Amino acid sequence: MNKYKKLAANTIIFAIGSFGSKILLLFLTKLYTANINPADNSTKELLEITANFLIPVVMFAMNEAIIRFGLDKRYDNSRVYTTALTITGFGCFILLALSPLLNLLPFTDGYIWLLIGYVAASSFKSINSQFIRALGMVRLFAFDGIMTTLILFIFNVIFISKMQLGVTGFMLSVICSDALSAVFLWIVAGLRKYVNFRKLNMRMVRMMAGFAIPLIPSTLLWTITGFSDRIFIRYMPSPEGTVGESAAGIYGIANKIPNLISTFSTIFFQAWNMSAIMENDSNDRGNFYKKIFDAYSSFLFIAGAGIIVLVQPLSAILIDTSNFPEYGQAYLYTPVLVVAVIMMCFNQFFSSVYTATKHTSHSLWTSLAAAVTNLILNVVLVWLFGIMGASVATFAGYFVSYIIRQKDARRYIYFPINQIKFFINLAMLFILGIIVTHEFTGRIIVLAVGFAFMVIFNFNAIISTLKQLKSR
Repeated sequence: MNKYKKLAANTIIFAIGSFGSKILLLFLTKLYTANINPADNSTKELLEITANFLIPVVMFAMNEAIIRFGLDKRYDNSRVYTTALTITGFGCFILLALSPLLNLLPFTDGYIWLLIGYVAASSFKSINSQFIRALGMVRLFAFDGIMTTLILFIFNVIFISKMQLGVTGFMLSVICSDALSAVFLWIVAGLRKYVNFRKLNMRMVRMMAGFAIPLIPSTLLWTITGFSDRIFIRYMPSPEGTVGESAAGIYGIANKIPNLISTFSTIFFQAWNMSAIMENDSNDRGNFYKKIFDAYSSFLFIAGAGIIVLVQPLSAILIDTSNFPEYGQAYLYTPVLVVAVIMMCFNQFFSSVYTATKHTSHSLWTSLAAAVTNLILNVVLVWLFGIMGASVATFAGYFVSYIIRQKDARRYIYFPINQIKFFINLAMLFILGIIVTHEFTGRIIVLAVGFAFMVIFNFNAIISTLKQLKSR
């Protein structure tokens, strides 16, 4: 199977496995907004982000190393898996020993042990799921994604809707679903046979750690970008009055609809990252990257325009305002966050260059640029504009990183980018965002024309890539 068809086949498998589960996760937004008030939702969001901050540290980013070295036929899979498990186990032990430090975070009171359980369960689930992907068991990976999300959904209904456990119910749901997934993969994929501590050696530890450790601060910096927004909104005074615990909760909900974009991107990226690694030594990899990037960017811009145009009906479907009507204003901030997520997706694409070519240290300093930009702008913009200021700061951080990465990453794998087309698309998304959040006569017609323009302007790149796939 040639590289285009393999990428397409893997994308379809991941789409089948991910799309239904991601839709279920989106509908959990309705469950959360119906049962958890904005202030508690802010606490839930902060705990979730804290867990996502701790996971790559505890794992020493072994989830990234296991896919990179597991796909490389030069390395023994048993040695790769045993090394990843050992390092992750060591990280969990360190987390347990340092757990009293978590009390320094004001929102963790009463949730320390749940947070530790969340991090440990998610870490081992990630190791197992990434390893079966490296083994080529993409169908099992996809099935596990569906099963895990379905179980998560069921536990959320039981713990939050039925038992009214609120934030505690959310944490328990994640712990139970991830732990069951880790056990399921261990049994079904027969991962026990890949554990051999006699093959554990310092050379492999150094290679995998040397690859992964630069990715830890990179991942943390991306997490800080999302974490700082909520912290500034929750604790920073503002003359505009759009800050505080409730405002932070509303901002968290405003981020849910843009996740539709990241859902599609994640599906593609799971397949693309495998192809980028396996095709790293091919002679025409630059041309391969160009064709895929053109189609990928066109799809992102069309999808982003569609979500912005439909933001109000989507919000009505996914957000329950019956108990907490303040959630109804979340859609006002969604368009800017949609554009921010699109920029994040582009950054993710360029990170595949660093992964494939083993220049992971570049992920660090380019992520640092995003985090610093985000933090500086949050200080100013949240004070002036509250939630909207945080939304703009998020976009700016991802945009700065994109500007740097698209130049830096193409030093290792060069492929041309139509910069004029890119910035026209970006401007159109902001124009659509301004239109959709303001009421005026004929607004629907203007939005329809704007969306039609985005489709026509970008459709050719998608068709061209599809023809390329068919011809091969």
